[in-house]
Amino acid sequence: MLERAIALILAVSMQLGAAGCTGQPTPQPDDEAGGNTAEASAAVTSGTQTDRGFLLDNVLHDPTEGDIHYNVYIPDSYDGTVPYAVFFTLPGYEGLYFQGVGANLQEDFGFAAQDYHADMIVVAPQLSDWGETSARQTIALVEYFLSHYNIGPNRVYANGYSGGGETMSLVMGMRPDLFTAYLHCSSQWDGAFEPVVRSRTPVYLVVGEGDEYYGAAPTQQAYDTLHEMYAQQGLSDSEIDQL
Repeated sequence: MLERAIALILAVSMQLGAAGCTGQPTPQPDDEAGGNTAEASAAVTSGTQTDRGFLLDNVLHDPTEGDIHYNVYIPDSYDGTVPYAVFFTLPGYEGLYFQGVGANLQEDFGFAAQDYHADMIVVAPQLSDWGETSARQTIALVEYFLSHYNIGPNRVYANGYSGGGETMSLVMGMRPDLFTAYLHCSSQWDGAFEPVVRSRTPVYLVVGEGDEYYGAAPTQQAYDTLHEMYAQQGLSDSEIDQL
């Protein structure tokens, strides 16, 4: 189920890119090739340990949102000369920062995503809650990567699992324009729907029918809400299916 869901959001976003549709900002040239300028070194404290290719416990020191902890995988081939894809993966409760550095890497999303793009930067934030503070920190982290790395304009993906899905739904309610596609997995939607509909950012919702924590009803309700809002705009069922 996980692999199929990730494959679908990447396939949809590639179709959008081919059609020239994007809500993403134009990527800036990467003048630091991974973080070597004075500005970058001042903004980020790099981690010192690794786990399966991820550099652990980097900290973005944001002047507004405070310290934002994250793990990151940057392919050896990345040198800033060509645009790469980036995938942001937000974990459930067991992967939050107080559970231990790298605990979020016990989830497979960040590794499964690499199977679909060899040129994929994967950012795995370790936040402290699943509310608005973490949502704002996620936005700050995304904006940092888009401004400091050479990211393809139609290749900015995200997933949120469980509590991370609650956080990412808040993010989508604030800044859906930052993303090419979003995978909402085994969670509930806490954010606004209107910005997602305005930006027409594709959202794929997936949950087990007998999900032991949320159940399937919140996901069904989110799907029905998005579908109805698009239908009110005059979109056909086939057009809605693409979103």
